[in-house]
Amino acid sequence: MADKDSGSRKPATQAVTGGRRKKWTGAVVNPPVWRASTHLYETVADLRDGLKSNDDGRFFYGRRGSPTQWSLAEALTEMEPGAAGTMLYPSGVAAIACALLAVLQPGDEILLTDSSYDPSRSFADAFLKRMGITARYYDPLIGYGIVSLFRPETKAILMESPGSLTFEVQDIPAICKAARAAGITTLLDNTWATSRFFPALEQGVDIAIIAATKYIVGHSDVMMGAVTTHAKYWTRLRRTAQQLGQVVSPDDAYLAARGLRTLDVRLRQHETSALQVARWLKERAEVGLVLHPALPDCPGHHIWARDFKGSSGLFSFQLQDGDDQSRAAFIDALELFGIGYSWGGFESLALPVDPQKHRTATEWTADGVLVRLNIGLEDPDDLIADLAKAFEHYHSARS
Repeated sequence: MADKDSGSRKPATQAVTGGRRKKWTGAVVNPPVWRASTHLYETVADLRDGLKSNDDGRFFYGRRGSPTQWSLAEALTEMEPGAAGTMLYPSGVAAIACALLAVLQPGDEILLTDSSYDPSRSFADAFLKRMGITARYYDPLIGYGIVSLFRPETKAILMESPGSLTFEVQDIPAICKAARAAGITTLLDNTWATSRFFPALEQGVDIAIIAATKYIVGHSDVMMGAVTTHAKYWTRLRRTAQQLGQVVSPDDAYLAARGLRTLDVRLRQHETSALQVARWLKERAEVGLVLHPALPDCPGHHIWARDFKGSSGLFSFQLQDGDDQSRAAFIDALELFGIGYSWGGFESLALPVDPQKHRTATEWTADGVLVRLNIGLEDPDDLIADLAKAFEHYHSARS
């Protein structure tokens, strides 16, 4: 249960104070790391009494957590207005999978945005298919028009806004309005914005999912996912996670909670630096599209301006006349940008992305090739200088 006073606090304060009740921390600032598989009872009567409740805060067995995990879950719940609780998972993909399994059953259909994170597509097209659940994909810019895709068997919609490769911003409130009228559950992968920049439940979403590996942890050293929901889905979500044996280690929960305390200042720096780099790229002759939701020519920008409270550090740009070889030369030449998956950490990353491989309802037809950048916490002037040198290698590869 969230702190009763947390709703009146500003997001930056919530990130610092969330989950730090004395029941979890004792006399210290941070909740200690409680490492335990077995929780002991004083008597057989106490053991039997433990079966009567399935709430955080009651010791039962290590798989249900301890104060280290409970405090982090409570902090994330407090940051999502309207939430009843949060479940933690060992990865973002586990969070997506378990959330879907909590609301779907054989014979159901799920709609997914065509800009979905590839592991989400893989889970839907392979695992859910084996369960007799059908997946269909929709144009991320469909908005309320999604109502035309509804069938009697449509039971859930998995959204991701913006998309993690091409960054289309969806009209989440309109989609949720259509879904609610039809009795369809809405789920949102909200990793890019977090509840700090997009309070999902407040915007009509039923189940909010984040890969906490990214901005919550913030230091590229922990894998974790989190799912937050309101009372209607809370019991179902919790029981599904427990039946599937989902648990995060107390050491990982401690590191995630420590990262959470600086979330607000890190997100603001990611935002400022990414915008500086994105605007610099827009002026380069080699660059066509810059797919950053805060820039006017990004698909769905007007929706971002209406619904979001900020932007994070992940975006893509198009090498207008490039091919795979020249793109590789560009990325290989970067010194301050690592080459790797994930994002949201303190270090900058660059990745070649090919969205046309992951589309079924729409086509990606832009000329040239895309590079996705995670803008970390380095000085943006240094990052720009690094990119400028990489363009020299790009030109050499093209010639």
